[in-house]
Amino acid sequence: MDQSTVDKIQQSDSFKTLVAHRTSLAIKLTISILVIYFGFILLIAFDPAFFKTIVMGTNITIGVPMGVGIILAAFVLTGIYVRKANSDFDALSDQIKAEHHLS
Repeated sequence: MDQSTVDKIQQSDSFKTLVAHRTSLAIKLTISILVIYFGFILLIAFDPAFFKTIVMGTNITIGVPMGVGIILAAFVLTGIYVRKANSDFDALSDQIKAEHHLS
């Protein structure tokens, strides 16, 4: 692809929309997982007694399900991004390709 085509694509409204939406979603999801993770770490740092709370049996404390929850949150947030990418972002990419007669 020659540089003039790249420049035309980068100046198109469709491309700018795609980049803006993708960046916005990425920032929101990144902030979400950082808040979840660092919230957990700050809770450990400032209230370690909280993690002595037994939730199952005689020795499974609240930290175990919270840790699993953080891992699951990462999977869910990744799933949100993948779903959005497969629907909206792919549609915008296809529109950009059609506008510039790319395969």
